[in-house]
Amino acid sequence: MFVIEDKLGAIALMQVSLLLLGTWPAFLTLLEQRGRLPQHTYLDYSLTNFFAAVFIALTFGQLGDAKPNFFTQLSQDNWPSVLFAVAGGIMLSLGNLVTQYALAFVGLSVTLVITASLTVVIGTTMNYFLDNRINRAEILFPGVACFLVAVCLGAAVHSSNAADNAQKLGGFSSQHKDQSSPDMEQIHLLRDTPGYNDQESNKDAESGISYTPDDVLKAEKVEPGSAKFLLQLEHRRSIKVLGSDIFLGLSMAFFAGICFSLFSPAFNLATNDQWHTLKEGVPHLVVYTAFFYFSISCFVLATILNIYFLYNPMLGLPKSSFTAYLKDCKGRHWALLAGLICGFGNGFQFMSGQAAGYAAADSVQALPLVSTFWGVVLFGEYRKSSKKTYILLASMLFMFAVAVAVLMASSGQRKTSFNS
Repeated sequence: MFVIEDKLGAIALMQVSLLLLGTWPAFLTLLEQRGRLPQHTYLDYSLTNFFAAVFIALTFGQLGDAKPNFFTQLSQDNWPSVLFAVAGGIMLSLGNLVTQYALAFVGLSVTLVITASLTVVIGTTMNYFLDNRINRAEILFPGVACFLVAVCLGAAVHSSNAADNAQKLGGFSSQHKDQSSPDMEQIHLLRDTPGYNDQESNKDAESGISYTPDDVLKAEKVEPGSAKFLLQLEHRRSIKVLGSDIFLGLSMAFFAGICFSLFSPAFNLATNDQWHTLKEGVPHLVVYTAFFYFSISCFVLATILNIYFLYNPMLGLPKSSFTAYLKDCKGRHWALLAGLICGFGNGFQFMSGQAAGYAAADSVQALPLVSTFWGVVLFGEYRKSSKKTYILLASMLFMFAVAVAVLMASSGQRKTSFNS
């Protein structure tokens, strides 16, 4: 099997993992905003996510002379470690499933800020002690503190941006002639949204320039961030979110973050057996074998839950069926690509964590540095927002940049051992 033996190689793999894990949620957001049912998307995603784990096991798990390899471990009596890997996969599957819905309610950037920060604050602390303190605490925990600050800033960004959107849509409502139109039915839901102000509602949050609904309706090209843009997005997307409680999306993101914070420590226990659950003489699970079992449980749970949600949907989504899913090819390639990207991102995170410590590998949770870029470029997030929102967003990204540098700097060097 292939083994990473130096700290620099592990850090390089962390950086690749950061790029991949910050990119895949953008594809799920893209499909949801184009109206594809999240159940269909997640079933496709789960297939290629599992395929990535199988590919990594059959290639990296079999390369080189280091023993034991992937196939050898499949027949060994290592079930206590396998169960830890399975538990980690269940946590990741639940977190990813809830994240898919949270993305619709609070946006790509803020969802990943909250989930990533909780993962680091809780998961990194657990991994530090599980790894017998191979990471430098005086560097590691200041990085954790930066993530904790980032989660507070992330919530503030979402609150400020929600108030900006309410202001834009409120202006559209007060000046629109046909109060019974589909656009107005959506806007009426926003009357109780925090930040709504009738006197200021006809002004752009960023420039303060007044506009009228007729100007927006007559425009040939809808500008990202405008009221008409938000309304068109709401009509097109599969999950309707205008007027929803701000805390619903935030609660989803926090729940997903708790799930994410547990999967890495569980994987750590699976590969290093810190609790001495294996019989004497039985080798520890190597990363590739653990990732294989981890991904099996993730795939099975995701499949079961999403098939159930086809017939019993949440959040007002329409009912579907497995036959309808098979026929729904629109955007399927993006969902399959998202699964591959996430699968390789997770695999690279675990490979680097086994070499340099899982606490340091949690630096890949600074993925909002990547996802915010996609949120702004692809989905128009934060366009035409207020200066307050821009200041909070810049502060949040700065804290993540500091955190990822500090966590990677805390990387240690694990002594390679596969014996119990």
